[in-house]
Amino acid sequence: MANKGLQNLKQQVEGTAQEAVTAAGAAVQDAVDQATEAGQKAIDQVVKRTQETIDKTANQAPETVSDFAKKLGLMK
Repeated sequence: MANKGLQNLKQQVEGTAQEAVTAAGAAVQDAVDQATEAGQKAIDQVVKRTQETIDKTANQAPETVSDFAKKLGLMK
């Protein structure tokens, strides 16, 4: 009888431990997912700002060259 009680207790402890491991695994996965999403958003922002800077520089380059050429007397 006592043996049966110990067996039941062992099964309950094992079940509780498995549930804890499963919950911990899910929490870790959620944290990884959130970090991945945050990292992707940061990368997207860097790419967007870099592209904006490239576009702005490309748009200003002809004017800058023209101004420089005028200062050198190469253009009117």
